[in-house]
Amino acid sequence: MGSTGAALRALRGAQKSSKGVSLYSRYVNRPAGRLLAAGACRAGLTPNQVTLVSAGFTFTAVAAVALVEPSWWLGWAVYAGLAVGFAFDSADGQLARLTGRGGPDGEWLDHVVDCAKMILVHTAVLLSFYRFGELPSEAWLLLPLGFGFVAVLTFCAGLLREQLGKAAAAAPAPAGAPDPVSRIRAVALLPADYGVFCVVFALLGAPSAFRAGYAVLAAVHALFLAAFLVKWFRELKALRAD
Repeated sequence: MGSTGAALRALRGAQKSSKGVSLYSRYVNRPAGRLLAAGACRAGLTPNQVTLVSAGFTFTAVAAVALVEPSWWLGWAVYAGLAVGFAFDSADGQLARLTGRGGPDGEWLDHVVDCAKMILVHTAVLLSFYRFGELPSEAWLLLPLGFGFVAVLTFCAGLLREQLGKAAAAAPAPAGAPDPVSRIRAVALLPADYGVFCVVFALLGAPSAFRAGYAVLAAVHALFLAAFLVKWFRELKALRAD
C-alpha cells in the first residue's frame, strides 16, 4: 500500500457490517482500529502480529489490576491499556481484509486472545478484591466469578451461533446507510460493549465507585446474556425448520 492515506481509503471500503454493533464500536473503536491498521500496514506488520500487540497491551493492563494497589493513576493507565488493546483487536481484522493475508490461523489466534482476555480480566478483579479491597462482605468475591462466567458464556454461545448458522444463513445485506432500527440497536447494545466495560477501570482510585460500577455492568451483562440465549436458540431453531 503506497501511503497511510491510501490505506485508510482502502480500509473505509473494507469494513464489516455494522449490524449488531454498538455505538462505541461503530464510532470509536472501529475508526481507531482503522488508523492503527493503516499504520501497521505501513510498518509491514502482519495481522497476527497486530493481534499479539493487542494481547500485549491488554494483558499488561490486566496484570496491573491484579498486582498493583488500586489508585487513580493505575485506574487511568489500566483503562488506557485495555482501550488501546481493544482498538488493536479491531485493527488486526481490518488489516487482514486490507492485505488479504487473513486466514483460519489468524481467526483462531484472535478468538484465543479474546477468550483469554475475558477470563483473565475478571480473575484480576477477583485478585484485586482479595488482596487490596476492604470489602463490605466476602460475598463480593463471588461477583467477579459470576461476571467472568457470564462473559465467557456469552462469547462461546455467540461464536457457536455464528458458526452453526453460517451454512444456512441468508446472504448479508449490501453495505449502505444504517437504518433507524440499526441505530437504536447500536445505542441499546452500548452497556454490553467491551469498550464501555473498560471505562469502569478508570474508577479504581475510588474502590466503592469501582465496585458499584462493576456490579451494575455485571447485572446488565447477565440480562443481555439471557436475552441473547433466547434469541440465538430461536434463530437456530428457525434455521432447522427452514
